[in-house]
Amino acid sequence: MFSLFKSYLEQFIEISEDQIRMIYEAGMERTLRKSQSLLHDGEVWNYNCFIISGCFRLYRFGEDGTDHTMRFGIENWWMTDQESYNNRTPSDYNIEALSKSTVVLWTREVWQHLLSAIPALKLFEQGIQARAYEASQRRIYSLISGSAEEKYIEFQKTYPNVFNKVPLYMVASYLGMSRETLSRIRKDGSIKNKV
Repeated sequence: MFSLFKSYLEQFIEISEDQIRMIYEAGMERTLRKSQSLLHDGEVWNYNCFIISGCFRLYRFGEDGTDHTMRFGIENWWMTDQESYNNRTPSDYNIEALSKSTVVLWTREVWQHLLSAIPALKLFEQGIQARAYEASQRRIYSLISGSAEEKYIEFQKTYPNVFNKVPLYMVASYLGMSRETLSRIRKDGSIKNKV
């Protein structure tokens, strides 16, 4: 698992193997079974979570009980409830493993120590946060301006490795449409030619 994390970090920052080992060993490796939760709504999220293998989703329930998928995460991605983490408040969200998965978790306190000890890690984190913000802006724009077909095409282009790993109803939830609408779009031959 260390070698996967090392390869990932070396893509983004110049850092020694000893520093990477220090970061990795400060975390806790955890394996989850399919449908096991990392976070339940009402809990305070206190971790930075790197996905070594598997697939996760961040979701919450609406007042009518409908679940709304906010985000997916796969290998070499980070998963968090940033609001709960930043404010140390109970989460409105859930994080669930969609398959057998392995993660590395760092507590907030340990992560803050690592950021102080390893300046390259701080720069790396700033880059991740900037890319996450940009992705959120693109997603919001797509949700408020795109047709159902455009949302579907954009999802497939942006997340080709996610689409086949998650149930269709979760993709529909993420895109803000019914499963029936997503099924209709997927059956439309003209859409396939645009992807």
